Amino acid sequence: MTIEKLVNPHIRELSAYVPGKPIEAVERELGISGSVKLASNENPLGPSPKAIEAISSALAEVNRYPDGGCFRLRSRLSERLGVAADQLIFGCGADEVLELVVKTFLAPGDEVVMPWPSFAMYPIVTQGMGGASLRVPLNDEMKHDLPAMAEAVSGRTKIVFVCNPNNPTGTSFSAAEQAAFVNDLPDDVVLVIDEAYVEFARRSDFPDSLSLIDQRPATLILRTFSKIYGLAGLRVGYGISSPELIGFLDRARHPFNVNRIAEAAALAALEDEAHAKRSWETNASGAEFLTRSLEALGHTVWPTDANFLLVEAGEGVVDALLREGIIVRPLAGFGLPRHLRVSIGTAEENELAVKAFARIAERDGAAAGAES
Repeated sequence: MTIEKLVNPHIRELSAYVPGKPIEAVERELGISGSVKLASNENPLGPSPKAIEAISSALAEVNRYPDGGCFRLRSRLSERLGVAADQLIFGCGADEVLELVVKTFLAPGDEVVMPWPSFAMYPIVTQGMGGASLRVPLNDEMKHDLPAMAEAVSGRTKIVFVCNPNNPTGTSFSAAEQAAFVNDLPDDVVLVIDEAYVEFARRSDFPDSLSLIDQRPATLILRTFSKIYGLAGLRVGYGISSPELIGFLDRARHPFNVNRIAEAAALAALEDEAHAKRSWETNASGAEFLTRSLEALGHTVWPTDANFLLVEAGEGVVDALLREGIIVRPLAGFGLPRHLRVSIGTAEENELAVKAFARIAERDGAAAGAES
């Protein structure tokens, strides 16, 4: 008897999430130094100094269990968002809240409708509960095909995931598009709107998803402190929904799932609006610079409302960039072998990335000339 035979089939057949490699691992493998990581959509400015100070202050109390209900963070976020305290749930990153949704609402054999390519954890958490992922391809503009997603919903559908802005494409849909989609969606389906990158959005008609909750209680909005607030290493995410839906998620939640240091840092990060504004401005100017520069080199770059760019660069470019010390995210696993995702860094990091792309293009051009 092997352990494999004891494992549930839907877990045995599951492929684990593969995160981007840390800088240390890449430099060790390639024997290089001074690398720039533009692969994991992290805030290049780091966390707020206020968050760092709060982390330091909280260290002395790590012998105590955290507040299981995140009372202080809940109160402040409730005030900031204009929702009731019992409309919030917190997790070890938005990923945990995502997992709570499928744990609460999905049974083996149930279907989840999702866009594809999109966040890799959607099919993973679905299969982890024995559910079936119904992946609806993005349209020709690499955006959600919302009409096709609505049409894909059937009597077996329990949950629908949308990601706005979408990861890994950075594209987004408008308030009008969302309203039409929601209008076509049955009330007995849980709609999960993943807004991990919402704070970076630049389009003027971006949806106000919070306003959906009153009219459609089976709606959950996911957000995180990992991105614009620069706390990816501490893992703090949250969900916003109707009190009834949040109450059921809370039954499935493990106690003390957000640690004391993480809550203190998130609370302090919320108070530093100037840091969040600098992060937004750095990202907006970086997106414009990278888009302009990479298009000038002949690459196709999609418009973004996130802190990364979808770039069509050709096969082999990811490995070539690694040898140049630029770490980006390959998208072959999403069915996009010629595409990569480039996180937006500091001005200096972005310039280094563009120079690396240019050197690769020059070498490829020289090689092509030699062959001819």
